[in-house]
Amino acid sequence: MHITDDLYRLLEIVPDQIRRPLQQHQERNHLIEIVMDLGRLPEARFPSHAEYLGEIPISRKDLSYSIERIGSFSSDNRAGIEQTLHRISAMRNRTGEVIGLTCRVGRAVFGTIAMIRELVETGRSILMLGRPGVGKTTALREIARVLADDLGKRVVIIDTSNEIAGDGDIPHPAIGRARRMQVATPEEQHRVMIEAVENHTPEVIVIDEIGTELEALAARTIAERGVQLVGTAHGNEIENLVKNPTLSDLIGGIQAVTLGDDEARRRGSQKTVLERKAPPTFEIAVEMLERHRWVVHEQVANTVDALLRGQKPNPQVRTMDDTGEVQIKREFNTPTGLGAGVNHNAGGLVRQSGEMLKSGGSFRDSGYMMPLSNTGKISQPTEFSEAKSFEQLLDESLSGQEMFSHGMGGRWEAKNTGPNGEDLPLHIYPYAIPRHQMEQVITTLGLPVVLTKDIDSADVVLALRSHTRKQSKLRHAAKTRHVPIHVIKNSGLPQIAKALRRLLDMDDPATPEFADLNLFAASVSEDEMEALEETRLAVEQIVIPKGQPVELLPRSPKVRKMQHELVEHYRLKSASFGDEPNRRLRIYPA
Repeated sequence: MHITDDLYRLLEIVPDQIRRPLQQHQERNHLIEIVMDLGRLPEARFPSHAEYLGEIPISRKDLSYSIERIGSFSSDNRAGIEQTLHRISAMRNRTGEVIGLTCRVGRAVFGTIAMIRELVETGRSILMLGRPGVGKTTALREIARVLADDLGKRVVIIDTSNEIAGDGDIPHPAIGRARRMQVATPEEQHRVMIEAVENHTPEVIVIDEIGTELEALAARTIAERGVQLVGTAHGNEIENLVKNPTLSDLIGGIQAVTLGDDEARRRGSQKTVLERKAPPTFEIAVEMLERHRWVVHEQVANTVDALLRGQKPNPQVRTMDDTGEVQIKREFNTPTGLGAGVNHNAGGLVRQSGEMLKSGGSFRDSGYMMPLSNTGKISQPTEFSEAKSFEQLLDESLSGQEMFSHGMGGRWEAKNTGPNGEDLPLHIYPYAIPRHQMEQVITTLGLPVVLTKDIDSADVVLALRSHTRKQSKLRHAAKTRHVPIHVIKNSGLPQIAKALRRLLDMDDPATPEFADLNLFAASVSEDEMEALEETRLAVEQIVIPKGQPVELLPRSPKVRKMQHELVEHYRLKSASFGDEPNRRLRIYPA
């Protein structure tokens, strides 16, 4: 890295009693800013500490000395030194008189974006986040120079406070061939952003400190015109933008969506959820935690979707050592380029799955099943052997003669009497529940149940909860005939099967559940039955006995829905992850 700071130019504007100790200071090359407040001791701030400069408080004469040697202050109380990157900010009293100065050291650091250079070259829009003083503007300045000089692009910088390209009419050499548009007042930044696109045909727009809704809308307008954006925004992490209604449009915007009953049940969430409204303005986000430690979200859309669903994103963490080498790793130890839960020895099969499917390959060809740790982290190499044995177990199960015979197992054998001593078969009067679905469950599971159309001949009424709340006639009829009413929350096959087993006293909570896979398959296709058998094995071999989450193989939306229903049968939760055609199920222990 090569650093240029012109520190002597900044020291020329401060009084002698401040200049002398700084000229001799061992850490002057790391100086961040000089603080001069009326009636207080002058202070020098460094990355790790702050210290006083001398024992004489700042007087009005000292402040006047500095003000006379800098340019005039703009409406945002900022000034600069011509042909430098230094920034002087004023604090005023109620009458407008300057009573304090913050003299910020501006540095041009060449090589600071080595950690994300390949991302800059992709042409995708990049948003830099971080606390004040972490180096966002320095990185922005270097990105502008690399894009203009090294990549030969037409770059226009929107320099609101002359902080990127320095004070004065001639921009600082640190921005290279990039052009700079100055902004008269901060309130006009959004207008100048649009003007730059309309008048100067840029390929790249560089913006510092996007902080208002108008600026966020202007950024979206620019992105929609095909111009690459590189900017910074207020906030330490991407979660701050999700919670910030003013700037949330930068990452796609947030809206409330009402889900249907089936979708809400599948997700295990409330019916009203938050979802991303549109594609993000910035496709890549970089959280600058420290000067040499950045967190990179290569797909902002995926990160925001995960956060809104209460999941933890798995971004890259990039660091630079003393030798200038960049180290890249995943926050949760996932190998670069693969999602959490995918084995890194898969030889890139997941990335190639789309091509395999087009060429006639099955979903199972597109990846490997992988047990996860309880924290959701990628399994360690010792666990890979377990995943391999899981694959072998599935192969043996699929090639076996009794491939899908696990549902009966002697556990659901009919008794001579029902739970209340009534004779079997049990006569059930279904109310607001599709009759064909109940018949499918009864036939598939071989249950001793007869459906009746007459409540007088029924032993019990099985009804949908939402349809019984206002049905006083049904409740009155059942009460006068001494027929109990049992309700279920939805008419899905797992709910019906669970209710019938409970009515037949076959539903023992202390006994692990085993599923008849034919109950959950829409047809008898090989892909469906293979996926359901895979799900059953994952639940019965890993999730339930070991309390360990498991990610399954990529499947089609239709097959994933069957897998979700089967997981619900075991009273477990599941969620879908990834993008098509690699979207897959993750099963969680109870």
